[in-house]
Amino acid sequence: MKLHYGFDDLSQLDWASILPIILPLIFVGLVLIIVALFDLYRHRDTRENILMWTIIILFCNSIGSVLYFIIGRKDVNKRALRD
Repeated sequence: MKLHYGFDDLSQLDWASILPIILPLIFVGLVLIIVALFDLYRHRDTRENILMWTIIILFCNSIGSVLYFIIGRKDVNKRALRD
């Protein structure tokens, strides 16, 4: 049994069997990023830290988009009305 694999072993993979698994994950990740960036741009007047959220969404891929939808969608105006 081989314990260590190198880049030379990638040529032996059957990519046709792996692509149906990888492509939907890539597609969902890209859709999440696009929707998060569109929502951030559309509500840029009521959001805080727009540059920070843009960097998180772009560089943390799907996790950054999910974090934006969970944490970053809080409006500044709604917080000001509660305080």
